[in-house]
Amino acid sequence: MKIAFIGNFEAEFSSENYYLKTFLSLGHEVIKLQESKARIAEIWAVAKHSDMLFWVHTHGWEIGRNQEITRMLKDLKMSGIPTVGFHLDLWLGLQRERDLKSDPYWNIEHFFTVDKLMADYLNNETTTKGHFLPAGVPESECFIGTPNLKKYPHEIIFTGSKNYHPEHKYRGQLIDWLHRTYGDRFAHYGGGGKETIRGKELNDLYASAKIVVGDTLCKNFTYPYYVSDRFFEVPGRGGFMIFPYITGTDQWLEPNEEVVFYEFGDFIDLKNKIDHYLNDHKNREEIRLKGFERCKAEHTYRHRIEHVFKTIFG
Repeated sequence: MKIAFIGNFEAEFSSENYYLKTFLSLGHEVIKLQESKARIAEIWAVAKHSDMLFWVHTHGWEIGRNQEITRMLKDLKMSGIPTVGFHLDLWLGLQRERDLKSDPYWNIEHFFTVDKLMADYLNNETTTKGHFLPAGVPESECFIGTPNLKKYPHEIIFTGSKNYHPEHKYRGQLIDWLHRTYGDRFAHYGGGGKETIRGKELNDLYASAKIVVGDTLCKNFTYPYYVSDRFFEVPGRGGFMIFPYITGTDQWLEPNEEVVFYEFGDFIDLKNKIDHYLNDHKNREEIRLKGFERCKAEHTYRHRIEHVFKTIFG
């Protein structure tokens, strides 16, 4: 299959580059179109001779005038060429929700979203077909790393930016609490903390820590069925994870068997879970291994992309 792919390929660890690796591993031909540089005429010329246009849109980037983009997407649909997006971010409830009314990208035919409520919104309120599809872990980096306690000596870690969306102030509160509570036993890697770790080195970091504390943007601690990619990336890279419980998460990983949940926003419950698993080596390592095996068997981007193809082409 020939795929015209619009996205950001200049960032080494972008989701676009992971999808690209998956497409190629499945035997497809891919024409890369860098969104910050490719223009509508070039994209249209490539797309109309492809089997699918796959577009991972970066907020604020443009490939042409709104009318041109709308016309291209509608023309491809009329020609029987699917236009497809798969994005790992939230829109509903955030500032970028305004884009849904103004960005011509939303003339796309199929949009795979990690937000179930957004899929429902698209199906009920727009002409775009919304499909709920959780994030995953890159299959090329789904392995258990090598512990390096000299380089990564901390028992408890958090990975990710501290200054997150203004709609989710809990992230900063969580990191500050972990610092106060666990002192030099805790380390924060990412924006506002230590250096950001990427790629295969991240697997070694997760293998070195006893506990990785997870987080995800969740409005009022009650927004269901949305988790960030770290929900799959941490166990899929071999980390033992304690994650806030969100409606739907126990469908993807088995509680107390493949992941440990705590009550979102409850630091007392979180501390009890951390303190227990710091000392319960046997169960912690069993959960680490089972979580990894589940992600490798069901939650890689190969599984996700295969689902996209099955949905679009049958």
